[in-house]
Amino acid sequence: MSSERVDAAQLISHAKFPDASPRAIAGEIARLVNSGELGAGERLPTVRDLAAALGVSPATISQAWQALARAGLIESRGRAGSFVRGAASARLAPRMRGMAAPDDPVRLDLSRGTPDPLLLPALGPALSRVSARAETGSYQAEPVIPALARVLRDSWPSDAEQIMVVDGALDAISRTLEQVVRFGDRVVVESPGFPPFLDLLEVLGATPVPVRLDGEGMRPDALAAALRQRPAALLLQPRAQNPTGVSMTPARAEALARVIEAAERVDGLIVIEDDHSGLISIEGDVTLGAWLPDRVVHVRSFSKSHGPDLRIAALGGPRDLVEHIAGRRMLGPGWTSRMLQTILLDLLTDGASIDAVTEARRQYYTRQRTLGDALRSRGVAAAPADGINLWMPVLGERSALVQLAAAGIRVAAGTPFLAASDATDAANGMRQRTGGDYVRVTVGAVRGDVDPVADDLASAASHLVAGGY
Repeated sequence: MSSERVDAAQLISHAKFPDASPRAIAGEIARLVNSGELGAGERLPTVRDLAAALGVSPATISQAWQALARAGLIESRGRAGSFVRGAASARLAPRMRGMAAPDDPVRLDLSRGTPDPLLLPALGPALSRVSARAETGSYQAEPVIPALARVLRDSWPSDAEQIMVVDGALDAISRTLEQVVRFGDRVVVESPGFPPFLDLLEVLGATPVPVRLDGEGMRPDALAAALRQRPAALLLQPRAQNPTGVSMTPARAEALARVIEAAERVDGLIVIEDDHSGLISIEGDVTLGAWLPDRVVHVRSFSKSHGPDLRIAALGGPRDLVEHIAGRRMLGPGWTSRMLQTILLDLLTDGASIDAVTEARRQYYTRQRTLGDALRSRGVAAAPADGINLWMPVLGERSALVQLAAAGIRVAAGTPFLAASDATDAANGMRQRTGGDYVRVTVGAVRGDVDPVADDLASAASHLVAGGY
C-alpha cells in the first residue's frame, strides 16, 4: 500500500455515516470499497477499535461486518482480522466470479439461480433401473441411446435434422460457438443476458452486440440494427430468460425470424437458443427454428427441471453442424454417460417424475406471481416473469446488496449480466440516473410467507446511500 494512502482505520473513523445503525455503517464502508478508497486486501480495524472510534457498541460493528461479508465485500481471516475481499479464484471466469456467492451463511439465499431441491423429482426409482455395470460396447457407438433420442425428437419444438446429448446447456453453447465463431467475429446477445455467454465470447475473442428486451423478448427493431454489424451468431433464451424471466411469444419469434430473413449480408448467421428452463416454464415451446430450420441450434437443458448435477442437455439443429459438434466432442469427453442418459430417459417417461415436474412448474408459477404482486404492491416496478428468476429494479445495486445482506438475504448483483457497454454506463452512473440499476432475485427459492421477504426487498430497492452507488 502506498505510504501516501490513508490508513483504513483513519479513513473509516472519519467517514460520514448517516446514522449509527449497522446498515448505515455497512453502507458507507461499502461505498469506500466500491470507490477504491479501501483497496482489496486492506485490513480493517477491529470491531472493538472501530466501535470505540465511532462511539457505538461492538455488537453494532459486528452486525455491519456480517452484512459486508454476506454481500461479498469483506472476509474474515480468523485471528488475523477482517480484510477487504480480493480477487476470486481463476477457477471461474470474470462474470461467473461476479455471480458467485460468498460462503458466508445467510438466512435466505436468493442469489444462485438454482432450482428448489425439494421440487426436483426423486432419483431413487430411476437409479434402481440403471445397469449394475458402467459398460459400453464401443467407443465409437452412437452417442445418444436410441430410446432417449426418440423421446427427445417427439418433444422437440421444431423438425431438427439431428439431435444429440451433451453435458449441460453451457457445454452445448460453448461447442456450437466454437464451430461458428472466429476471433474478431460479432455475436448478438440479449441485454441483460446470461454472464457465462459473455465470458465465452471473451475467450473466443468475439465481440458481443447487446440487444435490449421488452416483455416479449428481443426487440425486432433492435435486432435489425444489430444485424447491420454482420454478426456470425445470435444467442438468445426463448423462455424464462435469465435474468429477466421474459418468455418470447410465438409472434415475437416469427417477427425475429422475418428480420433475419430480410437482413442483408448475414447468410451465414447461426441462431443459438438456450431453453434452460423449458419444462418448468409456464409458456409453451417456442423457437425460431419453426421458420429458420437450417439456421437454428436449439438447446434444451434438464438442470432446472430434473437436477443441475445430472449435467444433461439436448442439442438439435442442422445435421452438418450437429455432426461437426459431435465429431469434435469425440476428441474430448466422447459422449455423455449412457448411465446418466438412462436416468434422464426414466425421469422423462415415469409417471411419478412427470407429475413432480408438473407440480414444480405450478409451484414456481405461484411463487413468481405471489412475490411479484407483493413487490408491485410495495411500489417496486418488477415486471411479471416466468421460471425461477425475477429482475428487480433498485435505486443502487451495491446499496441494495448491502441492505439485504444486513437483513440476512442475498441476491445477485445486476452488473455481471451486462455487456461491456452497458456495464460502463452503470459505472458512470448513467443507469442510476435513469432508474436503471437491477438485481436478480431467485424467486423459486422463496417458500412460505412472502410478505417479510417482500418487505426487505422493497426496502432495499428504494435505498440509496450517499455517493449514489
